[in-house]
Amino acid sequence: MRTAAIIPARGGSKGLKNKNIHPVAGLPLLAWSLLQALDAEHVDKVFVTTDEAAIAQVAREYGAEVIDRPHEISGDKASSESALLHALETIAERHGGAEPETVVFLQATSPLRKPGDIDRSIELFRREEADSLISVTRADDLTIWEQREGEWNSVNFDYRNRGMRQDRPSQYIENGSIYLFTPSVLREFGNRIGRKLSVYPMEFWQTWEIDTIEEVDLVEFYLKRKGLDRSFVRS
Repeated sequence: MRTAAIIPARGGSKGLKNKNIHPVAGLPLLAWSLLQALDAEHVDKVFVTTDEAAIAQVAREYGAEVIDRPHEISGDKASSESALLHALETIAERHGGAEPETVVFLQATSPLRKPGDIDRSIELFRREEADSLISVTRADDLTIWEQREGEWNSVNFDYRNRGMRQDRPSQYIENGSIYLFTPSVLREFGNRIGRKLSVYPMEFWQTWEIDTIEEVDLVEFYLKRKGLDRSFVRS
């Protein structure tokens, strides 16, 4: 197995109850990421790590192999990295000690991926001989402020010298849609990002994710407007 996709999807979400299997454009939310991973030519196998029986049922229904996520790494404060490390250990146990060369980590809450995004990110990762990759979107139109000790300060621009938008250096948002890394990166750094990072650019509308009920309508709009509901759902 050269490349495995792993999708963590725990139960107990607070912002939107049963978020990972909430209906979105006619499918459970998790199903979108599953179908996209299964559609990728460079992905050999798709795994879902979860602590919730209902999520596991959806994962199996849509073609993933399920990894039972222990309770101690399933709470609000448990990191994705802990779930990914456990998943890699489980995969190795099931496959005679062998683990994938590359992990594709997909967040179920970020389903706005176009056909080919996953494959192109893997090809870029291999071409640049990176050990990690993140997907990003440009944020040139965003002017960000933060409050420090009661004072408001501009973060990504100088409000005293705004200049023309097109003359500012390009800045990017880590959009949470696609992560790639080698298992050794995860073990050495306890992090999805290693020493040699590659960046896969996506369009700004692909930044949106689902954490609340209000965002369901927005994501559904783009799934339908961009034809993703027709690209990944087979009749």
